[in-house]
Amino acid sequence: MTLVAGIDSSTQSCKVVIRDAESGALVRQGSAKHPDGTEVSPQAWWDALLAAIEQAGGLDDVAAASVGGQQHGMVALDADGSVIRDALLWNDIRSADAAEALIAERGHVVEGSDTANALINGAAAWAEATGSVPVASLTVTKLRWLADAEPQNAQRVAAVALPHDWLTWKLSGSKALEDLATDRSEVSGTGYWDTARSRYRYDLLAQALRVTEDAARAIVLPRVLGPHEAAGAGDPSRGWGGMVLGPGAGDNAAASLGINMGTGDVSISIGTSGVVAAVSPKPIQDPTGLINGFASATGEHLPLAVTLNGSRVLDGTARMLGVDHDQFAQLALSANPGANGLTMIPYLEGERTPNLPQATGSFVGMSLTSMNPADVARAAVEGLLCGLADGLEAQTRLGVPVNSIQLIGGAARSPAVQQIAPAVFGREILVPEPGEYVADGAARQAAWVLSGAEQPPSWNVSPLQTFTAEPTLGLREIYSSRRHLYAKRG
Repeated sequence: MTLVAGIDSSTQSCKVVIRDAESGALVRQGSAKHPDGTEVSPQAWWDALLAAIEQAGGLDDVAAASVGGQQHGMVALDADGSVIRDALLWNDIRSADAAEALIAERGHVVEGSDTANALINGAAAWAEATGSVPVASLTVTKLRWLADAEPQNAQRVAAVALPHDWLTWKLSGSKALEDLATDRSEVSGTGYWDTARSRYRYDLLAQALRVTEDAARAIVLPRVLGPHEAAGAGDPSRGWGGMVLGPGAGDNAAASLGINMGTGDVSISIGTSGVVAAVSPKPIQDPTGLINGFASATGEHLPLAVTLNGSRVLDGTARMLGVDHDQFAQLALSANPGANGLTMIPYLEGERTPNLPQATGSFVGMSLTSMNPADVARAAVEGLLCGLADGLEAQTRLGVPVNSIQLIGGAARSPAVQQIAPAVFGREILVPEPGEYVADGAARQAAWVLSGAEQPPSWNVSPLQTFTAEPTLGLREIYSSRRHLYAKRG
């Protein structure tokens, strides 16, 4: 039996699955926690990965491995390959002002217009250049923050990697910056990669770091590999010299590979974040910034709508009500659709789609009738799902095909989410069995690299449970009329 390893280095933890390369059958697995926070030492990821590998029985008998990782996190390296400062994660919003500045600067360059028009024109220019409009999540904005807030650290930057790039490099044991490698799905979330034309935009990197383009070109950026191209071999000093390393992938792209998504398939993932991902045969450029034009792990495109507020909306509401998740689901399902007019605007940690990093959440439409635990729980589930439905609607407006919707992530296990989702989306919802979809996708990629075939292996996928419901009439319209009713952080 030939074994492959898939690694999921997410915001909250690291998971490792060891699978049979031919059938995909699970052989063993391990996991380890990551520290909390939006600013984390990459060494913590490496320590967690080693712990998860040990719990999974090691990699000595593994023929190939790939890493699926949280996207956008800034790992800045000096000329010796040392990490310059703790990584800023995707959900760190301190670079929100930097994002707006980058957009306005681009607008002035293109149009020479006033500030208001510069933001509009700049957003269109960024979308055309990279497929995405800068928001605080993207790496390019974190580099601008670094240049302005910590210029002494910015001057030391000799290479920039993202979490999965850095972990793949660490698995190889290399100390050479030139050995850094990535894939299209991960690099498409940086803000300085042209997804449609498959090239780095050093002019945008230079703009972010406030340096010349020649200076930007001297900074090492990871080699961008094809979807089944080897990134190298494992660290021989750890006994991994015979292990092939795959190019890896961003977490959403890896999950799409793990559940075998094709053109027209959509996944709605509700984990730490909420993500609407759709496989598209063509690149997407959305000047509104609602949709990020990212790439998939298979050579296609993976436009995303991403909310900062995912399962923690439900976590926080359950905590407020003093109930566990099972009791919370029962409360939500006991209430009438529409929660007696109560709406939750779930911008609890700011928001990414729409781009409102300083927003806070709100309950709107409160009445004596709706001020009860059941309606509060129902409003939380409906508000979370309505925000994701907005993302799906933005995808379809851009012509992204939608043939099926799979609901994945930790919150997909909630009976309330499963049963309310089809009423909100107005479509049947497919829910696979709970699994480590990102790690599974990374393992499938590793098997693909090992095989040398043109297509990934045909592994058995999880059976799907179908949920249907009558659409809740007027719910989306009420939410749409109220989603602007939020407060900003003081």
